[in-house]
Amino acid sequence: MIPLNWSEAYLALALALATLPLRRVRGGWPASLCLLTFDLLETSHMEYLTLYELNHFVRQVLEVNLDEPYWLQAELSEVKENRGHCFVEFVQKAEKGNSIIAKARGQIWASSWPIIRQHFESTTGQRLSAGMEVLVKVEVTFHEAYGYSLNIIDIDPRFTLGDIAKRRQEIIKQLQEEGVFTMNKEIELPSLLQRIAVISAATAAGYQDFSNQLQNNPHGLAFHTQLFPAVMQGAQVEQSVIQALNNIANEMDQWDAVVIIRGGGAAADLSGFDTLLLAENVAQFPLPIITGIGHEKDDTVIDLVSHTRVKTPTAAAEFIIQHQVVQLHHLEDMASTIAQFATLTLRTEQLRLSRMASLIPSLFGVRKAKEEAKMERLLMDALTAIHTQTTQQQSRLQLLAQQLQISTEKWLTALRHRIALAETHISAANPERLLQLGFSITRIDGKAVTSSKQVKPGAQLTTTLADGEIHSTVNEK
Repeated sequence: MIPLNWSEAYLALALALATLPLRRVRGGWPASLCLLTFDLLETSHMEYLTLYELNHFVRQVLEVNLDEPYWLQAELSEVKENRGHCFVEFVQKAEKGNSIIAKARGQIWASSWPIIRQHFESTTGQRLSAGMEVLVKVEVTFHEAYGYSLNIIDIDPRFTLGDIAKRRQEIIKQLQEEGVFTMNKEIELPSLLQRIAVISAATAAGYQDFSNQLQNNPHGLAFHTQLFPAVMQGAQVEQSVIQALNNIANEMDQWDAVVIIRGGGAAADLSGFDTLLLAENVAQFPLPIITGIGHEKDDTVIDLVSHTRVKTPTAAAEFIIQHQVVQLHHLEDMASTIAQFATLTLRTEQLRLSRMASLIPSLFGVRKAKEEAKMERLLMDALTAIHTQTTQQQSRLQLLAQQLQISTEKWLTALRHRIALAETHISAANPERLLQLGFSITRIDGKAVTSSKQVKPGAQLTTTLADGEIHSTVNEK
């Protein structure tokens, strides 16, 4: 590595600072920067700078030229709290695409963080979190050991409130363009709303209130509920609630409706329910979803796309109970109507049966005579049909017998011809006939010799002729 001399270090620093928003004065750089430059030139006899000296110089330059706070618009990519302080990371992304073109660290010290946080959350109803667009008042700082950072002294919640509302409207618009915004609302509530899948935190008081309200209803209605636990505040809300919905969908036939309840909590914790992915899952869920997030003034996006939105978990339970009460009254009215209709029908049928009973003797005689005449006609028709069918079958059998005799004779003639041909072929291939024609068969150990490779000197051969056998020994091959 080649060390920088004082002049080279100054030149490198000047190039690095060229992109900073330094305040110019008429005729050139601020006087303070000129003084620093003069001091730097006075010490030009030094050959090297230490890292601390270089960083200290950068700090002096920034303190002189960026001595006032600035309002900064940026996106938060990270928010962390530690020991009462709040540490953030700002980013700026390219207008086209998602690449990051600028990044900086920032902090809100514990002395001012509680006040800034309370004002921001009470105004926006949201916690400061990653992904938010914010307008912050910052002081530019540089520390020799920790580098460049922004000290946040104020946040304008009105800017973020507008950005939150803008993002909510963008989500709603996209859901409408996708054609899913009202899908869950269009699902008809089942007449019997008894099997309820509940998405909530297991320890939430709202869940306990909901369950108690259902089980201890004054109408004695029976309900079956099951908790599908989920995180209901913080960054994990979206993923956790979607997973609970997926678990319910896997056994969808066991449930009549889904209830998402939260109950209580700060309004700042509602941001997790204002995401596009969660809203799409709720809007397109195949069962009706009832939301009771627990805030009267604030409607989340999933409240807007769910089948029914109520204020609290107990209101969700009361909605289900009242739905069942209406159905119960409807069933009672139907039962009363059915009972009245049955009574009237029974009386009418009894009178009709009495009249029919008085007519049975006379009707029986007439009916009997008609049926007997009908049976006689059917019997005669059957006999005629049997005679006709018998005659036709006999003629058919005679014809088949004649055809069979002719076919058999043809088959036997063909078979005799084939046998004669076979006998001719067999006689022609008879070994005895071949021997009489002068052919012979030579064998070794009873096996016919078909190649000289089978014969070795000293082998005993047997040659069969037409009138006997010759035994010989092979002397030479």
